[in-house]
Amino acid sequence: MMRRRLKILEYAISSLWRRRYKNLAIIVVFALTISILGSILLLTQSLRFEATEILKDAPDVVVQRLTAGRQDLVPIELAESIAEIPGVGKVTPRIWGYYFDVISGANYTLMGIDESTRPDMELLEGTLPTAAATCAIGAGVGRSRGVGLGDELILVDSRNVGVAFEVVGLFRSESEILTNDLVVFRDRDLIQFFNFPPGFATDISVQVYNKNEVETVASKIKRDHPETRPITRSEILRTYAAVFNWRSGMSLIVFFAALIAFCILAWDKATGISAEEKREIGILKAVGWETSDVLELKFWEGLVISITSFLIGLIVAFVHVFFFGASFLAPILRGWSVLFPHFRLLPHIDLYQLFVMGFLTVVPYIASTVIPSWKAAITDPEEVIRS
Repeated sequence: MMRRRLKILEYAISSLWRRRYKNLAIIVVFALTISILGSILLLTQSLRFEATEILKDAPDVVVQRLTAGRQDLVPIELAESIAEIPGVGKVTPRIWGYYFDVISGANYTLMGIDESTRPDMELLEGTLPTAAATCAIGAGVGRSRGVGLGDELILVDSRNVGVAFEVVGLFRSESEILTNDLVVFRDRDLIQFFNFPPGFATDISVQVYNKNEVETVASKIKRDHPETRPITRSEILRTYAAVFNWRSGMSLIVFFAALIAFCILAWDKATGISAEEKREIGILKAVGWETSDVLELKFWEGLVISITSFLIGLIVAFVHVFFFGASFLAPILRGWSVLFPHFRLLPHIDLYQLFVMGFLTVVPYIASTVIPSWKAAITDPEEVIRS
């Protein structure tokens, strides 16, 4: 039995080779479709995994203050009230904001630190700022402004006055997605730069001892301070997932032409087989092949083409995403910022997604190959050969 099937497989491969140019065209179109779909799925999954890894050290709850539905500065004294809630650990007012750099056309994230809020960040060179008029910058900021360790970074403050900061540190990370556009100052320097009123911060980070009580603590903060908006880490993760899913969906719409090309290909196979293939089936039936043998032959032909195309498409997608940084798709899924981080995505493959993609592409193609052949196989061989 096994030898018989191997012989049928051998004949299927030789049959495909006789029509190699036609089959090659099918493989190219099929693989192109798979590579586009695979690139979108691999990139989306890797970005989602990257965001999850970055946010695992984020505060349990971030408390913002709303005024007329917009984020406003929050009084620092609010931190004392939040700290009295049972189950709450460290409560830290944070000073940070965004800065549009006219020179590079990019947005920077400016963050203030002091002795109690010094983040656990590795530096490629130098140290975090401790003296007045000093800063530490991300790699993207250094590239966009052409500055390095020991140079001066000149920014225009809220009073429209240029301020020079000495670069005392350059950030590094497993990927630049975390610190690429970051500039870190002392709290006092950043308060003066943004001209914050005394006793106010951008938001408040809250640590919760029992991670199962994060939602409970957030609801208590909202109940006691209705003007605030507590945001939990899980809500941020859900937002990232929704954004990546939406962008990947938009990308699939953009490349809908590739899906249409594949549908046309499958439809062309399903509507019938060529006269040469019918004649070949008729001859096989005339020399003693059973209908089941013919169907198995066509099954192997469809399986070889579809699996070959699927694997080639996945390899192309993998190389495109993880070796070339998804150069065609990354601007769509990463966002609109001018200052893109130069980072290498870590492979994180969802086997379930690959299985679904394979099921929705390989199975229909095999079916569209076997069904028309079945119609020819049950027809009288003499009639098939004459036609």
